[in-house]
Amino acid sequence: MAVLELTQDNFESTVLNNDFILIDFWAPWCGPCRSFAPIFAAASEKYPDLVFAKVNTEEEQALAASFQIRSIPTLMIFREKVIIFSQPGSLPASALDELIGKARELDMAQVHKEIAEEQANKA
Repeated sequence: MAVLELTQDNFESTVLNNDFILIDFWAPWCGPCRSFAPIFAAASEKYPDLVFAKVNTEEEQALAASFQIRSIPTLMIFREKVIIFSQPGSLPASALDELIGKARELDMAQVHKEIAEEQANKA
């Protein structure tokens, strides 16, 4: 599967319409970003059931700011509209595979329950 380019225009619909999305926040001038790009692209071929997307932080500064991206590359994973992972830094392919495996194993019913309880306690 091709890596999707995310913009302010398609970000929300992509998150709302897909259950599992990996997002790479990057910039063209960033050396580590360029090193991570082929690893990310290879993973998108290896896991065709997942959505792989990139946000160019130079072109989408408002989007990067809304997620408080301060270092790039930053990898973010959404599952069922919830950010379950967000961390700056490039990953080797083996670490990305391991991360995807752990993200798949996460009990999202429990995650949603904990979020609901947290919100109820704030009310």
